[in-house]
Amino acid sequence: MAATSRGFASDLDFKLRRLAFHPRPHPSTSNGGLEELRKRRRFSLRGDRRAVSRISCCCSDSVVPIRSGKNAEKAEEWLFDSKKRPPRAGVQASAALPFFASSSSSSSSAAQSHFLSRQEKNYPRCTPRNSGPQSRDTPPKRDTGIANEKDWGISLLTENVNESGTNEDGSTWYRESGEDIGDNGYRCRWTRMGGTSHDASSQWKETWWEKSDWTGYKELGVEKSGRNAQGDSWWETWQEVLHQDEWSNLARIERSAQKQAKSGTENAGWYEKWWEKYDAKGWTEKGAHKYGRLNEQSWWEKWGEHYDGRGSVLKWTDKWAETELGTKWGDKWEEKFFTGIGSRQGETWHVSPSGERWSRTWGEEHFGNGKVHKYGKSTTGESWDIVVDEETYYEAEPHYGWADVVGDSSQLLSIKPRERPPGVYPNLEFGSTPPPADEPPEEFSPQ
Repeated sequence: MAATSRGFASDLDFKLRRLAFHPRPHPSTSNGGLEELRKRRRFSLRGDRRAVSRISCCCSDSVVPIRSGKNAEKAEEWLFDSKKRPPRAGVQASAALPFFASSSSSSSSAAQSHFLSRQEKNYPRCTPRNSGPQSRDTPPKRDTGIANEKDWGISLLTENVNESGTNEDGSTWYRESGEDIGDNGYRCRWTRMGGTSHDASSQWKETWWEKSDWTGYKELGVEKSGRNAQGDSWWETWQEVLHQDEWSNLARIERSAQKQAKSGTENAGWYEKWWEKYDAKGWTEKGAHKYGRLNEQSWWEKWGEHYDGRGSVLKWTDKWAETELGTKWGDKWEEKFFTGIGSRQGETWHVSPSGERWSRTWGEEHFGNGKVHKYGKSTTGESWDIVVDEETYYEAEPHYGWADVVGDSSQLLSIKPRERPPGVYPNLEFGSTPPPADEPPEEFSPQ
């Protein structure tokens, strides 16, 4: 099936309806937060007895497909009408269509796979030889995290290809594939494809690759970009890497994603960088940096999680926003725990255009014996300092860990390196093979 110009239609409506920043307090500061923590994983500490119960949770984000027609308009109205959907904490800029949309973080992976099956049906990744690749001129979604490799449908060609063509509507396409060879058994197999509308006002590009060498390094990746006739542009990259850690000599899998989109009609855009790192002994690190703007308003968010695999946990969040008039506001919190003993602390703050600052700080000390010391104060004179009988709740292990990522990385693990000749041994200078981190195009900088 030849690619058509339908993909370049003006699907992107930049009539942004609202920008709301709702500082998300740490769960311990709200009544509903305690219940939320109970749903994740519970550590009940009373005296010397510790009961552990595990309740599974799923934090994967679903991807919302672009729809067309009247029914789709109603669906999108529901998606972006705050009165018709559950509230979502955080900084958010919503649009009438998914260019600025962030998918609900509470959606299940089942919904995601359901969408993917429909996507693969309507936009197949593999096309017959001598026909143009399917148009993939859709921008990324906000707050969708890092996709699994199966969601990309990476299918590298087994032979070198260099072909192009013109569709009936005048749009053009190209597809290339090849293999690069280097020292130490390095090999990179790649496929590039893209298309341009008949008047050159819209275009899209996508590249797939897999890399390997004799040290055991393996990498799977995707990069895509595009723009439409309204001047909207986007860029996205995704990587999955297997390598041996330089210090522990353990196998490690790392996944990352960067996404950005920019409006062609307004001073509006957003950028996100996500990463996850896992090793075979349970060490896990996750985090994200986000930035966005909508005309006179800008917002930022950073968060991280670190599990050392031996029971120590560190989690933190910091988000803030500001307007050109000088109003600023934000919220941050941090928690540290080890074997039921730990602390939490946080701050919510606001600065007026005149420079007047308000803040409320709070903290908790968990002693591991059913006693919790709670304290805090605010600039308006509030203060508290008490010790209460209370159970301690926190996530002792990541809900998605080493076993999960191994199970979801079958394509990465199946990459076959070049055959090594007898008597030739790999150079084990760790870190020499992985390429430098991808950076967003110069046309859009988050800071």
